[in-house]
Amino acid sequence: MVRNAIRNAAALAVAAVLLSSCVHKYANPIAKQTDQPDKVLFDRAIDDLAHNKFIQSRMELTTLINTYPDSEFLAKAKLALADSWFQEGDTHAMAQAEAEYKDFILFYPAMEEAAEAQSKVCDIHYDQMGKPDRDPLEATRAETECRTLLAQYPNSKAAPDVEQKLRNIQENMADREFRTGSFYQKKGDLFAAANRHQTLVDNYPLYSHADDALWMAAQDYQHMGDRFEKQETVNLSKLVREYPLSVHADDAKARLEELKAPVPEADQLAYDRMKYELENRGKVGIFSRFFGEFSNRPNLALAAKSGTPQMQPMRPSIPASVPARAAGGLGTSGDITASVAADASALDTNPDARTAQPAAAGTDAGATAGAVTAQSPRAVETDAVRKSAQKAGTKTAAKPKPAKTAKPKTPKKTAKPAPAAASSAPPAPAPAPAADSNAPPKP
Repeated sequence: MVRNAIRNAAALAVAAVLLSSCVHKYANPIAKQTDQPDKVLFDRAIDDLAHNKFIQSRMELTTLINTYPDSEFLAKAKLALADSWFQEGDTHAMAQAEAEYKDFILFYPAMEEAAEAQSKVCDIHYDQMGKPDRDPLEATRAETECRTLLAQYPNSKAAPDVEQKLRNIQENMADREFRTGSFYQKKGDLFAAANRHQTLVDNYPLYSHADDALWMAAQDYQHMGDRFEKQETVNLSKLVREYPLSVHADDAKARLEELKAPVPEADQLAYDRMKYELENRGKVGIFSRFFGEFSNRPNLALAAKSGTPQMQPMRPSIPASVPARAAGGLGTSGDITASVAADASALDTNPDARTAQPAAAGTDAGATAGAVTAQSPRAVETDAVRKSAQKAGTKTAAKPKPAKTAKPKTPKKTAKPAPAAASSAPPAPAPAPAADSNAPPKP
């Protein structure tokens, strides 16, 4: 009997725990004990939301928002409406949740819950992120939303968690570039492989295989010929300096000595960070590798656990095989902006840029702009004299009027006689000839 009673009690306790785990508690509960109609509606909607009655909960929240626009629970009602879509979980509900969270941030940007809403938007895309060899759309949008939270709400409670998610996202995106570069290298397309590896190490230094990417990029430049020895030296030096615990560090030093290039010292901060990462890096077991092939989610066990993630979107590097003239050495390589000139006489006083000689390939754009007056002083002086003369001439000298030429006189036309007025009456008959007295009479 005692054993049966204990078993029944244990079964009831387990059932209670399971039932309680199925109920979603709202993150911001509000004390009840009130008779206000808007508060009653809000409490009823939160209770329905906790029991996964999403449609009924949204109807009550919508009634509260439309009926009581000045209610003190309006902001929390909007947030709860977004939470109802988020907890529902399907694709359509996630799209509606993102729209509701964005609407809440738009109306209440200064509230503490705005950071929570932005973190939920980041989670929506983070949970839909696929493997590196899949469509990177969700990963790109998740990266953008996480950056937005860290930029607008850096001191929020969700900032540390979102920062780690951003490192995970960038690990996934960097792995995509690494796989693509490895594919090109195995195929024998060294130019494409070097470009992919160079883009990876320039944009994602926290990637778990960034040292491998640097070593592979250096190998690509080595096989491309002596013309790319400078790029090879730069990558090998960066590998020795920023990844001192890499398995390729000794080989990189030997290669630098072979190229008669200086071998840099290891950075202490980079050494400490890499040591921490190696000690705290997750492990990918045999079962994880096997079952991971059947999963839609990426394996992020090797993602970095420290360091500041990249806060700028990925910008592909210009391939080393592209000449400097074609890569933008003569033009602009930055962002183009337009603004109102403070000095209205700048066009009249500054030298004409069209008179400057084009700079040589590979020169700095700032040096090119500064060399306008140094390279062609005579052209600048001539242009300034011409403009000042034109300006002075327009102020003092009046524009000469063209001389009038005498036009030949044409003879006067004689007046033509006016035509007789036409009458509407029929013409009069001709007069009959006079009768001859000697003529014989007509029969």
